[in-house]
Amino acid sequence: MVSEFLKYAVPSAFAMLVSALYTIVDGIFVGQGVGDNALAAVNIVLPFTVMLVGIANMMAVGGGALVSKNIGAKNIEKAVNIFRQVCKFLLLLSIIISIVCVLFTDGIVKVLGATNTLHNLSVDYLRYYALFCIPNLVGIVLNSFVRNDNRPKLAMISTIAGAITNVILDYVFIFKFGLGIKGAAIATGLGQIVTVAMLLPHFLKQKGYLSFGRVNLELETINNLLKIGFPSFLSQISFSFIVLIHNVVLVKVMGEIGVASYSIINYIGTNIYMVLFGLTLGAQPLISYNFGKKDIDKVLGFYKINSIASIITTGFFVLVCYLFGRELISIFTNDPKVLEIAYFGVRLTSLSYFFVGLNIGTIVYYQAIEMPKLSTIICLFRSVIFLPISLIVLSKIFGANGIWAGTLLSECLTFVAINIISNINTSTNKSIEHVYEVA
Repeated sequence: MVSEFLKYAVPSAFAMLVSALYTIVDGIFVGQGVGDNALAAVNIVLPFTVMLVGIANMMAVGGGALVSKNIGAKNIEKAVNIFRQVCKFLLLLSIIISIVCVLFTDGIVKVLGATNTLHNLSVDYLRYYALFCIPNLVGIVLNSFVRNDNRPKLAMISTIAGAITNVILDYVFIFKFGLGIKGAAIATGLGQIVTVAMLLPHFLKQKGYLSFGRVNLELETINNLLKIGFPSFLSQISFSFIVLIHNVVLVKVMGEIGVASYSIINYIGTNIYMVLFGLTLGAQPLISYNFGKKDIDKVLGFYKINSIASIITTGFFVLVCYLFGRELISIFTNDPKVLEIAYFGVRLTSLSYFFVGLNIGTIVYYQAIEMPKLSTIICLFRSVIFLPISLIVLSKIFGANGIWAGTLLSECLTFVAINIISNINTSTNKSIEHVYEVA
């Protein structure tokens, strides 16, 4: 089981790490090549682009769970039908979103809070990003389905190829052609086109179970995959909410220097989070497949292996943060005060990822065994309930230092709460019994 887990989890985690690193490089290119206002404009549009990624992840995890379950249950025809419905629905939705964004870009960026200074830059970035809405969303979903169709290495290679293309084109379009912020958006879109182009042959040449074809959309199927995938959408949106809450508290307690320090901590933390998320995405097809086979031992076994892997991985990153934290932070700033604040903060916040890994593993696990309500509860605990309370209380008791412990306390409380509310073994047995009844 361990070797099977590693076959899926390692490529997935590595691909996610590359994606996180290219996002950092992308930000460096925009900041250095276009200016601080351009970087701010990208951040203005960020909540909207995060929402689009959330929609794609919702369909990827929801559809992937249903497809892998049916493959495990030997219902291949049904698995292919679900895959085709997801693709058709996503394509239609992507076209609608793209048209709306291009036509109403001005109004959207105003709602997102663009100032007069940032308005035109924000409009340019969102409009050109929206032109590539189809490959941006389709690339995420097809990547997940390739992994669910027993090709985890192809999923990794396509992601890395798209990221490298993006970085190269960022440099060419921004520094050589002088396209400014438009160049950054176009580079992102073309990078995703490369990813999609590498994935398409798998489905067109029927190298696995899944293939393209005509299909009619069924409301029940679409509703089911959206229900299972919704926690993934909520997790994505929660990230924006978590950043927003931190920024509000930091401005009040520490001022701009606190926000600057947090942004650096976020860059480092995002890499840890993406690797942990990658491990979990690697485990999802294995859990869903064995859920379809009604093999309780393997379903629970892969969950436990993923939990152990996340703890070991977090331990490695914590060690790096403690030993080389100052060197990592100095990549982003030369200000000694920011460096010291961020170094103290990154040591505390890195500890929270022991619980972050376990919590996101449990979120995706409950999605994989078709119990999305519990996944949704965990998402709400993490961002909406425990985090604001933790930040406010700890900042009042310990001042600025308490803010950095907010995420650690919030994730710890989430872990304890979900284990009080539910039990993995009992929930798994109950869900599989339900599958027997339906069958």
